[in-house]
Amino acid sequence: MAISAFVVKVPAAEPMAGDLRRRYDATVALGVPAHITLLVPFMDPALVTPDVLARARRVLMQTPAFAFSLGKVGRFPETAYLAPEPSAPFIEMTLALAKMFPGFPPYGGEHADVVPHLSVAHGNASDAEEAAAELRTRLLASGTVHARCTEVTLIENASGRWQDMHVFPLPEAP
Repeated sequence: MAISAFVVKVPAAEPMAGDLRRRYDATVALGVPAHITLLVPFMDPALVTPDVLARARRVLMQTPAFAFSLGKVGRFPETAYLAPEPSAPFIEMTLALAKMFPGFPPYGGEHADVVPHLSVAHGNASDAEEAAAELRTRLLASGTVHARCTEVTLIENASGRWQDMHVFPLPEAP
């Protein structure tokens, strides 16, 4: 079944993590860019109506654009990731989307907490540990990745490859 997902793309992470993502994360081959997931799985793209987009826009307009950094490596059992700081705006957007669309809890309700992250390696614990060690080395050598969250993208995989469906620009801070 096709699904969609709300993500924040992070092209600034590609120079540091792109080759590791290609090596250790199979979703890259399906068109998934470096990103921080806000809400997945979301509804079948065929069910995303103008009303759904308007409701999502209302929720996302509550968060002004913000700067963040990726300077710490985190681990889940089979995943290595870069942790965004601050994490609060990502958590707030995730929880607001989940409240607006209660039938779509983050990660299908599998996890009790929302932990914003940019996955670099996923699916295998030893690969994740290898990628985490390399990320730590790269962060020491080149420093923190700095980025700005100015929009949220709804991506979908109806064709078997992930592609953009809709972009929600965030308002500038007053």
